[in-house]
Amino acid sequence: MAEDVIKAMDQAVKAISNREGKYLTFTLAEEEYGIGILKVKEIIGMMAITTVPQTPGYVKGVINLRGKVIPVIDLRLKFGMEAMDYTERTCIIVVEITGPNAKIPMGIVVDSVSEVLNIKAGDIEDTPTFGSKMDTAYILGMAKTGGGVKILLDIDKVLNSEEMSLLDRMA
Repeated sequence: MAEDVIKAMDQAVKAISNREGKYLTFTLAEEEYGIGILKVKEIIGMMAITTVPQTPGYVKGVINLRGKVIPVIDLRLKFGMEAMDYTERTCIIVVEITGPNAKIPMGIVVDSVSEVLNIKAGDIEDTPTFGSKMDTAYILGMAKTGGGVKILLDIDKVLNSEEMSLLDRMA
């Protein structure tokens, strides 16, 4: 019994400390988000995106990045936000997500990139419960910073396995 409690406490401590670290913060619809910096490969300005027929609306298409074809999704559309015309601040964050078969490079379109923050475990709270009908598995936690809150994303969970296989086939 006591061993089970100690094991559970160890797992809880690991889960909390796994969230601590550096995050690239960015804006979507005037809200601040963060992605673990180790998932970010590079940040590029908007470029020509080749559309791919019969893909979901949030999949913008693919880009050719130094000879490699990379699928691109618009995070605003994926999260059900209103579409927006791209501006000079709009950019693509190239991330590496862990798919069912391999690591997949993917571009995510965001309104603007803000900064890299070092967020301590004590400043990260669990995601509030919004009811059983809302899926928040892709939210790693809520970071309290400078009087505001940044939503920390688990980029590996933003897309479900069916969506991941689609992107895997596109790459």
